[in-house]
Parts: sequence; structure tokens; C-alpha cells
Amino acid sequence: MGLSRIPFVSDQELLRWKTRARRFLVRVRQVVPPGGRLILGVLLMAGGLLAFLPVLGLWMLPLGLAVASLDVVPALRWLRGGR
Repeated sequence: MGLSRIPFVSDQELLRWKTRARRFLVRVRQVVPPGGRLILGVLLMAGGLLAFLPVLGLWMLPLGLAVASLDVVPALRWLRGGR
């Protein structure tokens, strides 16, 4: 049994996409300032809602959520008192 539960997707393909997503998130964390990451994430999610357009698609929803979470999780920790 492989890692992928999606039909017709090999384990190598799934690992390649996970690696690309991880690299993208690391790059975003390095380049985009903290307030901009939340805005970028919201814009990506809004673009995902416009999936009927040729370039935009549903792939933007999880990516936007991941980018926005780069800012939200540390903010929640800060509000809770540093735990």
C-alpha cells in the first residue's frame, strides 16, 4: 500500500508535489514580510474561488490556506502567551 490514496497518482508523483509545496512555503517565509503573507494567502484563496478562469483554479485554495497559516499560527501562539 502506497502513500497515495488518490487513484492514478504514484507515490513518486505525490512526494514530488509535497516537496515543491514545502519549497514554495519556505521561499514565501523568507521573502514575503509577515503581514504580506496573510494578504497573499487570502488573495490566493480568492483566486481559487474563481476557478472557472483559465489560469486560476482550485489548486489555489489549499496553497492560500498554507501561506496564510504561516502568519496565523505564530499570531495565535503570541495571543495565548507564548505557549
